[in-house]
Amino acid sequence: MNNRNSSNLKQDLENQSDHSSNHTFPQPQPQPQPQSRRPRGFAATAAAAAAATGGGGGAGGGKGKKEREKEKERTKLRERHRRAITSRMLAGLRQYGNFPLPARADMNDVLAALAREAGWTVEADGTTYRQSPPPSQMGAYTSQNLPKIAAGAAFPVRSVDSPLSASSLRNCSAKGSLDCQPSVLRIDESLSPASLDSVVVAERDTKSEKYTSTSPISSAECLEADQLMRDVRSGEHENDFTGTPYVPVYVMLATGVINNFCQLVDPDGIRQELSHMKSLHTDGVVVNCWWGIVEGWSPQKYVWSGYRELFNIIREFKLKFQVVLAFHEYGGNGSGDVMISLPQWVLEIGKENQDIFFTDREGRRNTECLSWAIDKERVLKGRTGIEVYFDFMRSFRTEFDDLFAEGIISAVEIGLGTSGELKYPAFSERMGWGYPGIGEFQCYDKYSQQNLRKAAKRRGHSFWARGPDNAGQYDSRPHETGFFCERGDYDSYYGRFFLHWYAQSLIDHADNVLSLATLAFEEIQLIVKVPAVYWWYRTASHAAELTAGYYNPTNQDGYSPVFEVLKKYSVAMKFVCSGLQITCQENDDSFADPEGLSWQVMNSAWDRGLIIAGENTVPCYDREGYMRIAEMAKPRNDPDRRHFSFFVYQQPSPLVERTIWFSELDCFIKCMHGKN
Repeated sequence: MNNRNSSNLKQDLENQSDHSSNHTFPQPQPQPQPQSRRPRGFAATAAAAAAATGGGGGAGGGKGKKEREKEKERTKLRERHRRAITSRMLAGLRQYGNFPLPARADMNDVLAALAREAGWTVEADGTTYRQSPPPSQMGAYTSQNLPKIAAGAAFPVRSVDSPLSASSLRNCSAKGSLDCQPSVLRIDESLSPASLDSVVVAERDTKSEKYTSTSPISSAECLEADQLMRDVRSGEHENDFTGTPYVPVYVMLATGVINNFCQLVDPDGIRQELSHMKSLHTDGVVVNCWWGIVEGWSPQKYVWSGYRELFNIIREFKLKFQVVLAFHEYGGNGSGDVMISLPQWVLEIGKENQDIFFTDREGRRNTECLSWAIDKERVLKGRTGIEVYFDFMRSFRTEFDDLFAEGIISAVEIGLGTSGELKYPAFSERMGWGYPGIGEFQCYDKYSQQNLRKAAKRRGHSFWARGPDNAGQYDSRPHETGFFCERGDYDSYYGRFFLHWYAQSLIDHADNVLSLATLAFEEIQLIVKVPAVYWWYRTASHAAELTAGYYNPTNQDGYSPVFEVLKKYSVAMKFVCSGLQITCQENDDSFADPEGLSWQVMNSAWDRGLIIAGENTVPCYDREGYMRIAEMAKPRNDPDRRHFSFFVYQQPSPLVERTIWFSELDCFIKCMHGKN
């Protein structure tokens, strides 16, 4: 009985416990744990070190740390590479496209500049759109009316906006836009002539709703109309330089006016020529003073009598003049019967010591000028090269001190190499060079080789004391050599060392001579002429520039170090302008780019605050050549309105030819003076 009651009581308690478990009572909710932040920087390093020293995972933690460090370095390299590409793109847009990009430009600035160049409007907040002109300015010209425009129709050329919408595309025939009639030309007026685009909207083909695969923008009618509009827009102001900055023009006198005995050959002819120059409103003339004439027979015996007579005649016509101190020889192709060598006493020294002249790899001596390696070698009757140059400059300054005091001599140009230009004599026709040959290095005289050995020893690689043995010959092409070809030795460790030393010798020569020239000509404007070696400019190595002494491949800037020296002495840079139009065949044969070279040189000089002048190499006989020179002297698209300080024009040598170009020269001078 008692056992039965106990069992019933136990069962009731168990049921009660089950029943109470069915009721819900509020339970305290667990608090959410805050997510721990990933440690960075020094904290990450400390955490990794703690994990590595903790139990169990020492080896695995150390390996993970190394992988993370490697990934960081790879990320840094990728970022540096990306920034380098971006900086080169921005530099190219600023230098060659004249895009006014800020100093810390990003891709948004680039996109905005490109959009504005294409005629779009870009607001400060990034909103981009095209402005729609009023209906009164809308005009449509059919393809039948385009010949009238070319023939000089009386109505003005207008342009309107025409977005390429879906409705306009439906008007295109499935046969292509060439079969669509009539076609309508619509052009955005806000576009520049360089970025004009045109759209030919064709009629709808009722038999087919399929769209043509040929874009109407690339149709023949569209291209012809676009070219026509370019010609019309560009021809309006092609030869109009009215209101442009005034650029003085100096005309260089013929070389043969002074003979080898320093005598004025034809005083009456000089007066007649100066009278013509005066009637053309030239600002002055340029006279070459030859070292081989003035100090031609004995060292430090200077004869200036012929130049004194010439300068007095120039003073009669109240013309200013510039003087070129020429330390090179003159003669050869295109020079007629005039031949001016180096001083005779220098040539006598050269017979006994031929290493005073530049020497090529085959051992041939070039007597156009003295080797720069003897600038500090006492091999010229007890004097060094720069001492000889300084004595000549000081003699000229003393002899014509009265003309300097009157201000008649406006500037003095210092000849620093062959042809008076700062370059090696790498393109000597007498040695077998012909355009567009790459030329040869001129560093094989014993004094240059001594300097090369010293430089190689300082670098720690004495076996680099040699010139390249695979650089070809004067008339070679870059791809024919192992040194200048694509991925050639010019970009190897040895190649970079040699080219840097070769170019530095040119820079040191300019520095040495100009340091003394500033002492001889205090407060006188000095000028240095820089060559235009534009062939093979569109190759990676720039082979012709390398042999000329300018280390200017695609991954280097070979002109900035030279311009830093010119800036150091406040010297003006005179750049040689060809004025010739390079043909397509010549571009294909020599990869020439005179415009690209001139923009690099001029912008690099302007960026350093240098005074820039120009000089033509080949006399121009046509107006087209004159206009190309004027465009280079006063670039229309330069946002800073920079221009040449003056221009020197070389006239034809024969007197018979001079009557032909007087009218064209008169037009050229008016354009340079900013007149119509």
